[in-house]
Amino acid sequence: MNRREFLYTAAAGTLAAHVTPAAAQATNYDLIIRGGRVIDPSLRLDGIRDVAINGARIAAVDAHIAAGATETINAAGRLVVPGLIDIHTHAARTVEGPALVLADGVTGWIDAGSQGADGIAGPAVIARASPQQGRVLINVGRGGILPDGDTVDIARADVGALRDAIAKHRDVIVGVKARLSRENTGENDDEVLRRAQEVATAANLPVMIHMGQSRSPLPRLLDRLKPGDIVTHMFAPPPNSIIDESGRILPEVLAARRRGVWFDVGNGQNGHIRWDVVQPIMRAGFWPDTFSTDWNVNSPKTGVIDFPNCMSKFFGFGMSVSDAISCATVNAARTFAVFRDRGTLNVGAVADIALLELREGHFEFLDNYKNTIQGRQRLFPSGTILAGKRVPRA
Repeated sequence: MNRREFLYTAAAGTLAAHVTPAAAQATNYDLIIRGGRVIDPSLRLDGIRDVAINGARIAAVDAHIAAGATETINAAGRLVVPGLIDIHTHAARTVEGPALVLADGVTGWIDAGSQGADGIAGPAVIARASPQQGRVLINVGRGGILPDGDTVDIARADVGALRDAIAKHRDVIVGVKARLSRENTGENDDEVLRRAQEVATAANLPVMIHMGQSRSPLPRLLDRLKPGDIVTHMFAPPPNSIIDESGRILPEVLAARRRGVWFDVGNGQNGHIRWDVVQPIMRAGFWPDTFSTDWNVNSPKTGVIDFPNCMSKFFGFGMSVSDAISCATVNAARTFAVFRDRGTLNVGAVADIALLELREGHFEFLDNYKNTIQGRQRLFPSGTILAGKRVPRA
């Protein structure tokens, strides 16, 4: 178990729901979600509860709320959890991205480096217009994600351009992304990270590194990370994985976590997760701090599918449902200041809620190398409440 405490308890069930007007009742609340299995690791809560909402805030969480409401959701058989927070997406690459992930229960997202200084205005506009909280990490390479490598030409890691772009869009830029695999940096990974850190540290922002298949040994790159920085694609296979040839966690990886560096899944589609790497890491108890999808508009047609599917992949490696929800809510809320008041159903908190269905059966989960594992449980998105309002499902 890692230093982010995972929270345990037990309770019940799954099924479907409908929304019913409650005009005949005395109306004390705007919305009540009734009879769902409420799992909120921030409150150490896992049990059948009603959740009442007034305006945009959680008003009550109780075993039975006798008062009425303008609108009632029957959540019997479903999970009622804090809105999911996906800290590694590419939702700002297209204008429809935020709404698509919102339908999956994602009430907060980070676009992780789709654009650099030259094109950051586009994602900034999308983040500002997002129905849910959306923010961006600016790519250290001024051209953003490029097919020939973001910073293979080291001149693209332009410190001045990066600094100016952050100053111009500081309302939505919450960090710097450095993609450090060899295909993205060539021989430049250490210098690219040094430049990213120079600007990020001066601006009091975190750096997220895309690790795996780098030229430099991972310990050298980890040495440049400060508390609050994030390592994404933590299950990337060698070269330069977080485990050695014997499958043991590198001591520098353990040291990085102890000093406050976060380790994130970043599921993605190519080169980022392989089951034979996941297994020894999870067995060693080095569990992810956060789940993320590396989502783009093609994700539903890949092994990503959606955020709840990515969460479900880890049940077979020892994680409980509550553990997975911790990674997607309370843990994720601690990574970026914009989410610090989210990831909880505490009374008074913003009423961002994901409704999930936990199905039992036989499910197949895909890594990035066409390898599959079998699972007996899978989470499915079933509804979203954003700031107290039900989000219509397509």
